Amino acid sequence: MRKLLLSLTLYLFAGSLFAQEMVNTRRARIVSPEITKDSITFRLRAEYATTVSLTGSWQARGEFPIAMKRDANLVWNVTIPNPKPDLYYYTFNVDGTSVCDPANTSTDRDGTTYRSIFLIDGDLSRHYKDAAVRGNVSAIWYDSPTIGAKRKMMVYTPAGYDDNKKAKYPVLYLLHGGGGDEEAWLSLGRAAQILDNLIAEGKAVPMLIVMPNGNSNQIQSHINDIPGQEASTLMQNDIQSDLYVTSLIKDIIPYIDSHYRTIAKKEGRAISGLSMGGGHTLRTNYLFPGYFNYICPQSTGAHPHNQKTTSYAFDEDTLYKYLEGIKKAGYKLFWLGCGDVDPWFAEAQELDRLLTQHGMPHTFYVTGGGHEWKNWRHYLDTFAPLLFK
Repeated sequence: MRKLLLSLTLYLFAGSLFAQEMVNTRRARIVSPEITKDSITFRLRAEYATTVSLTGSWQARGEFPIAMKRDANLVWNVTIPNPKPDLYYYTFNVDGTSVCDPANTSTDRDGTTYRSIFLIDGDLSRHYKDAAVRGNVSAIWYDSPTIGAKRKMMVYTPAGYDDNKKAKYPVLYLLHGGGGDEEAWLSLGRAAQILDNLIAEGKAVPMLIVMPNGNSNQIQSHINDIPGQEASTLMQNDIQSDLYVTSLIKDIIPYIDSHYRTIAKKEGRAISGLSMGGGHTLRTNYLFPGYFNYICPQSTGAHPHNQKTTSYAFDEDTLYKYLEGIKKAGYKLFWLGCGDVDPWFAEAQELDRLLTQHGMPHTFYVTGGGHEWKNWRHYLDTFAPLLFK
């Protein structure tokens, strides 16, 4: 009987300790970021750290990291006023090492760099959230005889694409910038969410979005490489060469038109890209005028001022011929977007001037800010409703 009572007592004691531990665990859960109407609190448990700071994309260029303080529970924290509505990234710096927020599962990826993200809801950012009705995104492998490899691209199909087997859709070819890859517009640009929301609101025509890898020396993003195995890199080519541009016309468009229900003519094609992808957008239309009815370069301009030793360099006469080729082939929309402190702004202004000089109708959409995803997401949200109408 004593053994039974002792066992029961121990059992109840252990159960009490377990319950207490569960309570403590629940109390110890870190909430970060904690977003209220007016402020955001960031927290990080780093018991042995000596200094912790916060850096985020809402800060002005050159602004110092924000110092965090450790409380009695050994949790580092800081509270800041809410920035303007938008999507933001941030990282912690722990004794000199940059880390993501372990309490926040939402991240984006810029090349090989991962950052934690959060959204401040508002009019500007309302399309960056998941819509109630969503399309699908697929990773597609296609043959590229031009580059000499099987390569990967991402393809967005709008909600309803799989239900109506007779409907045909226009296509936006959306190109990333330098350092990016086939997933950049999905991870950083929120392209799927933006189109889902625009289509659901009736503001944009249902369309496909094709997002290739614009690095002619890659077959796919390096995040899929496994250490110890052969990397997904081809023999090094000049990234600024015309291989990728030619592949877009000769390999990618034919694949999309033969594997998807597309409007396979100029009226059903749009092209846009940011920075390097903006250069690819212009270069594609310079070399192959007449393929796209909607041309929307972002953060680029008339003359590649930092590419004078590459095959992209050309003189005024050559540029005039390129623009004349686009004008003669015809287009419905030429939309150029750039921030007023973007390093490419002067070149964008020059392109605006030349288009006007050559009698080529266009829109020059100028925003604040610089060479950043804050602008490029906004540009997609702005020009997508203009396409295919």
